This record gives sequence, structure tokens and C-alpha cells, in this order.
Amino acid sequence: MTLLERLNRDDRFASGIGARLTEIREGYARAELTVAEQHLNAAGVCQGGVLYTLADLSFAGVANCHGILSLGISNTVTFIKSAKLGDHLVAECVETVNHYKLPYCDIRVKNQDGEILATCTGLAYRLKKEMDFDSLM
Repeated sequence: MTLLERLNRDDRFASGIGARLTEIREGYARAELTVAEQHLNAAGVCQGGVLYTLADLSFAGVANCHGILSLGISNTVTFIKSAKLGDHLVAECVETVNHYKLPYCDIRVKNQDGEILATCTGLAYRLKKEMDFDSLM
């Protein structure tokens, strides 16, 4: 099983809201979601937690791409612009520091027009446990 397949299958919260990893390369991952009615908050725009979950899913792809089980320990998110019903969202995560214990990543969430909706950072902790997968994709 690939890392992409494993994370899409096993991250039940992300898959439950319709988020899917679509690409993983060493040091890079991309996740996507289309905003549906269930994603809207009381103000009629996409709930911030949806954007964060999409970013976090891409972060999981990058943090685990080296084959060591890694869990997020610190994340920040800045919401810049609201997503609306029907928007297609893309989160792209890039590994900034491949530290042996504390990898650090930058994530951007954009809409179908390439507008940045949110920026995030992610710090993970690498456990002393292998993450078993056959390939990244």
C-alpha cells in the first residue's frame, strides 16, 4: 500500500469531510476538497476547521514521507480569505526543515483561482517507529 492510499484510508476525519491527498513526493504533498453545504458555518462561508484539516492532511503526507511515523505537535494557521460554497480548495505542503526529530513545514491553502485563503506552519515529532508503506504514490 502506498503512503497516499494509507493516509486517505486511515485519516477517517479528513476523509469524512471529503478531503483527499492527491500527490505525495519527498518533501511535498497536495490535498484537495470541494466546499459543500456541510462545510459552511453560520456566516455562510467555509468553516475554518475545514481549511485547517485540509492543510493538516497535506502536512501528514510530508511529515511521514521519510518512512518514520511522525505526529504534529505544533501548528499555526492564519486565515486570509473565506472559501465559499463550490470552491475547490488545494493545500500544498512543503518541507522546510527535514530535522531527524522535529521536521518543519509550510502549508498554503488556495482556491481554484490560486488565491491564498490560509497559510499554516507545522512542526512534527518523529517517533522511533517506522511508517510502513510500499511507495509514496
